[in-house]
Amino acid sequence: MNVPNVNMWILVVFAVYFSAIIGLAIYFRKSSNMSDYYLAGRSLNTWVGALSAQTSDMSGWLLMGLPGAVWAAGFGGAWIAVGLTIGTIINWLFVAKKLRRYTIVANGSITLPEFLENRFRDKSHVLKTTAAVFFAIFFTLYAASGFVAGGTLLPRIFDLNYQTAVLILSAFVVIYTLIGGLKAISWTDTIQGMLMFFAVLFLPIIIVSMMGGWSEITAAVDQPGFFNLFYSGGNRISAIAIISGLAWGLGYFGMPHILIKLIAIKKEKYVGRSALIAIIWVVIALAAAVMVGLVGRAFMPDLANPETVFNLSVSRIFLYGGSPIWMVLLGALFLCGMFAAIKSTADSQLLVGSSAVGDIYKQINKKASDKHMVWFSRGTVLAVALIALWIALNAYDPVIGGPDRTRGVMALVAMAWSGFGAAFGPIVLTSLYWKRTNRVGAIAGILAGGLTVLIWQYAPIMGGETFFGGVTLLAHTGLLSIVPGFALSLIAIIIGSLVTKKPTAEMLADFETAKKPLIED
Repeated sequence: MNVPNVNMWILVVFAVYFSAIIGLAIYFRKSSNMSDYYLAGRSLNTWVGALSAQTSDMSGWLLMGLPGAVWAAGFGGAWIAVGLTIGTIINWLFVAKKLRRYTIVANGSITLPEFLENRFRDKSHVLKTTAAVFFAIFFTLYAASGFVAGGTLLPRIFDLNYQTAVLILSAFVVIYTLIGGLKAISWTDTIQGMLMFFAVLFLPIIIVSMMGGWSEITAAVDQPGFFNLFYSGGNRISAIAIISGLAWGLGYFGMPHILIKLIAIKKEKYVGRSALIAIIWVVIALAAAVMVGLVGRAFMPDLANPETVFNLSVSRIFLYGGSPIWMVLLGALFLCGMFAAIKSTADSQLLVGSSAVGDIYKQINKKASDKHMVWFSRGTVLAVALIALWIALNAYDPVIGGPDRTRGVMALVAMAWSGFGAAFGPIVLTSLYWKRTNRVGAIAGILAGGLTVLIWQYAPIMGGETFFGGVTLLAHTGLLSIVPGFALSLIAIIIGSLVTKKPTAEMLADFETAKKPLIED
């Protein structure tokens, strides 16, 4: 089979995939009010709630960033996966039910900033505005990481340049996000979660089989300690690197695009079943992604960009060298799984990111109807997407023909993940479990966490190269910014709450109500 025919079949598979996703968005398009658009009317069932939450979590990072990190560093790069697994389990077991319940108690809150405002009775709107500002910053960076991932992937499949690929991906994501809202996104993400799972699970099994077994895999890699969890890049892994890897798990408590899926589940009794599905999915998917990096190093040892290990392995196995049609179709399906991973997070990020701007606008235009707010929110989705698109396009380095190392998928995801985890993780936990938390503590915590991450990751302290020039605290210490950010945010919440007025009787009553299952459940 020649290459033009291969490309034709790949194009057919992608066309079917695109059409199916757009069709689902149209089918679930009804969004007559803000609860429908942003919260799917709290109607997600067990499977949709579980899989949509986890697919919006993993993104292209699952099939690009993590395998690439393991390909480059060895098994020591898997500490990130360990941290994420622990964080997922804790989030589902200790946050999901209580947060869903508390958002209902707190005047039926639809977004995380709205929940915080209602939870702490903030009539000044300072808390919600502060949260919305950090939402806008970190979600724009997060969405940009998805666009960068698409710009890296599509040129490897089709005859496209980076810029065209970024434009195609962003246009596709924006179109169906505008059409459907959270319900459409959740259902499409569920289907894409299955596709991602299929792709990441079977690729390493196929590679091991092709190479003649695990012994051949280990023999093909000559980097010292490559298959040792306590080695990274051929050297003993440092304690800071392990801490940074495990600290990724802290991010879950502050991820609005994940938390929104938890509180959109239809009934509280469904949350336990969703948790089981989600945890199993995450454990297997992360383990398989690590395996892609490990076996990919043996299968493709000379990659210029480690983040391409998944799609280039698929291309070599299924798409070229006289492959029969069934293999080409299977390979195209694997690549669709990778594309699904990219867009299943970008859509949620655009939607929830736009909700922050909508929260601010609602304060200015208090008389705006629900229908008006839905249309305003759609316009905001487009605006956030355009800024993210600009960031992604400017990440291109013509020398290497792709994104530079400071603005690649892993760098942007680490930045956004740390920002959300540090700014919102501590206040979500304390708002649910510490009744003494108050408005001042909440504002102080968000500011301390968000600003620490921005300073730690971007502010230069000495000569070198970063976004703005200079070596940052991240580069100097090697410690992921979520660690100091989360710690300082928690300290700020505690101090800010203790030195100011105690919560009101109404706040304490709501706190007690949220401890028990609601009658409607």
